[in-house]
Amino acid sequence: MARVTVFGAGAAGTSLAIHLARKGEDTALWASAFDAKALDQMRSDGRHPALSEPLPASLTLFGPQDLAGAAEGLRIAVMGASSGGARSLAGLVAPALDAPAAVVSIAKGLEPETAKRMSEVYAEALPGAPVVALSGPSLAPEVADGLLTAVAMASADAAALSEAAGAFRSPAFLVDETDDVAGVEICGVAKNVAAIGAGILEGLGQHRQQDLKNPRAALFTRAVQEMATLVEALGGRRETAFGLAGMGDLLVTSLGGRNRLYGEAIGLGAEPVTTLKDMMERGLTVEGADSAHDVRALAERAGLDLPVHLAVHRVVHDGAPPTDILEALR
Repeated sequence: MARVTVFGAGAAGTSLAIHLARKGEDTALWASAFDAKALDQMRSDGRHPALSEPLPASLTLFGPQDLAGAAEGLRIAVMGASSGGARSLAGLVAPALDAPAAVVSIAKGLEPETAKRMSEVYAEALPGAPVVALSGPSLAPEVADGLLTAVAMASADAAALSEAAGAFRSPAFLVDETDDVAGVEICGVAKNVAAIGAGILEGLGQHRQQDLKNPRAALFTRAVQEMATLVEALGGRRETAFGLAGMGDLLVTSLGGRNRLYGEAIGLGAEPVTTLKDMMERGLTVEGADSAHDVRALAERAGLDLPVHLAVHRVVHDGAPPTDILEALR
């Protein structure tokens, strides 16, 4: 059996490596120098610091100096970097990759310097390798624990898509296949922004000792509609926003993801820049903060009015009060 290697030992990548190994795939997890703390703990007690599930005995763990071993016999490369680190990770591993059947991107965001989607970044950095985007509601702890998860996988290369989906699919990990790469990836950018808005309403409600269930439902519905409008304007299919990559991922992120937690702190009165810095120091990446810039730029370029997403930008970056999220719903 040819190997599936996850490059990058963050919580998301490690959870997928645990799933693949548990399923029976020949799986390797390669930790870069940035994963030193996690690597030390995984080697000492067999667990990733952000996950409760132990690493399966069949999962082969490699450190930064063992790149060649991690890539040996590889057929699928899973790229576990964040959107800001995708090109750097690709540059690190490119010399060791030998014509993989598929490169699977799991990051949700655009490259900060170029505003390119992850599939575009990997296509440039790993020329000739077919790229598959994996997205959808897949919180790392639940994937690692083996709880039922359903995701979307997208690629313009039908053979690569089938190969990657087959490696990941199991009774506990369901995969919807699509060729709408742009739609899936744009949803992954926008949903993090909208989830911050959902968190802001959650925090406002706690501050006022009100549930604000009605406004939260209105925000969720309108955010999905805005996501669909943005996807369609950028060459994707509108219906993608109403599936796992859009509505599904927004729901799970709004219920308890890092972007929701960030927004909740702001709604409770915390200062956005300080809160973001504090979360980053605790190892919690809030991609929606940068994605708010991206969505605003994409909306302006396409001539779109996206009230919910733009209100999040004003609150997070322009000093607007959290109540601007409520005003955006009027």
